[in-house]
Amino acid sequence: MSVQNLNSYDPFADEGGDPLGDNADVGSTSDYIHIRIQQRNGRKTLTTLQGLPKQYDSKKLLKAFKKEFACNGTLVDDEKMGQVIQLQGDQRAKISSFLIENGLEKSTIKVHGF
Repeated sequence: MSVQNLNSYDPFADEGGDPLGDNADVGSTSDYIHIRIQQRNGRKTLTTLQGLPKQYDSKKLLKAFKKEFACNGTLVDDEKMGQVIQLQGDQRAKISSFLIENGLEKSTIKVHGF
């Protein structure tokens, strides 16, 4: 007597290998500009901007952000993320509108946070 429920069945056996195939860029975040907020201590927050294309000068953008938004900021070199711009306070909406006004497409900007 054989019980059919106990047979091993692999639902992906007929797919033939890696479901993603040779495309390693699936789910890649390299083509987006990410604007995130991080909670520091108490009411203090930090806004980060990463994924900026290489054609834009991060130092000049940081200087413009600091002057426009009246906040302090810094440029951090991260091993995985590249250059990340950090600004004090919740500047997500201001950064997004600034980038859109200066020629970046809205579809390439992702705003994260609560």
